[in-house]
Amino acid sequence: MRYIIIGAGAIGATIGGRLAEAGHEVVLAARGTHARALRADGLRLTTAEGPRVHRLPVVEGPAELGELRPDDVLLLAVKTQDAVAALDLWGAAEVAGGGTAAQRLPVLCAQNGVESQRLALRRFARVYGVCVWLPATFLEPGVVSALGTPRTGILHIGLAAGGADARARQIAADLEKAGFDAPVVEDVMRWKYAKLLGNLGNAIQATTGPEPDPAKAALLRRARREGEAVLAAAGIAYVSQAEEAAARDGRAVQPAVLRGGSSWQSLYRRTGSIEADYLNGEVCLLGRLHGVPTPVNEVLRHAANIFAREGIAPGSMSVADLTALADEAESRHR
Repeated sequence: MRYIIIGAGAIGATIGGRLAEAGHEVVLAARGTHARALRADGLRLTTAEGPRVHRLPVVEGPAELGELRPDDVLLLAVKTQDAVAALDLWGAAEVAGGGTAAQRLPVLCAQNGVESQRLALRRFARVYGVCVWLPATFLEPGVVSALGTPRTGILHIGLAAGGADARARQIAADLEKAGFDAPVVEDVMRWKYAKLLGNLGNAIQATTGPEPDPAKAALLRRARREGEAVLAAAGIAYVSQAEEAAARDGRAVQPAVLRGGSSWQSLYRRTGSIEADYLNGEVCLLGRLHGVPTPVNEVLRHAANIFAREGIAPGSMSVADLTALADEAESRHR
């Protein structure tokens, strides 16, 4: 199989680089200065085993590859706000022997949140969810660091609509050989909804900084309580924190040198967008559908989007100010 990594950022580049190290054929899809750096200098990937340079094919779209191959696997690793454009572009690509990628090829959704699977299922016949636990940093074009140890990351895989199949097991076997834990599960979305609850703190970290703080932890607990309430109202199951902890225990230990998570990194790179609409915004959506107030998550979503839209540096807001906004929003719902 050839792996086409659509969105070769922190997650995509790490998975692609590790697969290449294990002997698999890999193509990286990237754009702008990142694509130019990857072409000129290679993917400079540092893992717990040390730095390596991977000189892999780099494309900006499927037209540069010609017809796709029947054995291609598409791994979607762009942020969810960029997923529709990527799915439409790659889904329309023709595959040798007839048909399009959306009709014939598998797509793996390796993103935070739960919306990308729904977007993909509208377009692709074969959609897999990937619950990603992979501490990685991407701050400079062409340069990615993923120092998780003893495994680089944990990637639960299963069919987005439920169940698992032989293709999921083959992909998982490839990922295992490449340095990941890749459990094949029948209920991958249950894992992704659990990860969603943890990711509700991304906006807190992005706006107030990644440094540990009891006030930040308290605000995350409030956001998480809202998330748990809306999932209960919607009848959506998710993995318990104990089950998550057991799966991660000693498997892909996050290094202390990690500067900030994915949302913090988006602000640092001034991408102009952030995934809060698909993390805190998912909670807000379910709250509105099921009559559950979600004022804390709405404040976090709104604040993160202002930072992204206006190019405000990550960590520029005090946790006291963010908490005060959440308090005010909650008081309006009492």
